[in-house]
Amino acid sequence: MGDSLTMSDQKTKDSSKKAMDRITNVYIWDMDETLILLKSLLNGTYAESFNGLKDTQKGVELGRMWENHILKICDESFFYEQIENYNKPFLDALNQYDDGRELSDYNFNQDEFSPPYDELNIKKLAYRHRAIANKYKQGLQNIFDQEMLSFWDELYNMTDVYTDRWLSSARTFLEQCSSGKEDSAFSIDSVNGIIDSTDTKFQHINVLVTSGALIPSLVKCLLFRLDSWVAHENVYSSWDVGKLQCFQYIRERFADPNVRFCVIGDGWEECEAAQTMQWPFVKIDLRPGSSHRFPGLSLRTVGYYFSVVYGSDDAEHEEE
Repeated sequence: MGDSLTMSDQKTKDSSKKAMDRITNVYIWDMDETLILLKSLLNGTYAESFNGLKDTQKGVELGRMWENHILKICDESFFYEQIENYNKPFLDALNQYDDGRELSDYNFNQDEFSPPYDELNIKKLAYRHRAIANKYKQGLQNIFDQEMLSFWDELYNMTDVYTDRWLSSARTFLEQCSSGKEDSAFSIDSVNGIIDSTDTKFQHINVLVTSGALIPSLVKCLLFRLDSWVAHENVYSSWDVGKLQCFQYIRERFADPNVRFCVIGDGWEECEAAQTMQWPFVKIDLRPGSSHRFPGLSLRTVGYYFSVVYGSDDAEHEEE
């Protein structure tokens, strides 16, 4: 029995050491014109980058369909009409005001949520945030009927074809980042959004920092099929506080010597914020033929950016 306990203690010690030695890669993503295309469809800049080879009007029409339906869903299923003026940088920002009340029989339409922004109304807002988090975790199949699900599938596929598989390629790349390899098993820890790959040396986390309001951004994640790889607690809105502040929130949340950050986006604000934080920044480029677009961006390329800032210990990014 003594030997058995010794072996058990040794296994625990080894496991703890591996956890301490594990490197965590935090990928901080922009949303629009990075993981999804919407603004560039609406204003025609995506089509223009193809020098007349793309039908600009078709792109605009697809963008308008997305925009109109996103806003409708926000209002009908995610309380957006009620809480539009109370944007927060992340859903858990009001956890301290949530007393944990059971919400299954709570009537959100009759709780008199309204200004002033006092403690009672903050609690009502926190309830709405918790309800939104639960809807996000349950997925679209628990929000829409089969007819609506089919509509969204069709719109997604039409947009994916028009954009030469940008949407599906970005989603596949998110999956690859989640495991650190092109093909690897992994599981999502639903408690904290951390994704563990089968490689015990590395841990991978996808975080989204968007300049849009929080609730529409969460709805976009669902509709553009990103929710499997980006947990609701890992979605941040820089609408009011700016991207640098969001990056600081993220650094504080994942504070550890073995954590490495990499920002991936298309805009100047995330670029400047990444430079301030001294994190690598991968700039997405809409133009055809670029290696920094979808499809095109590879784990090897992102691994290079990691190595420039953190050193060359990036074997997990070598494509097989």
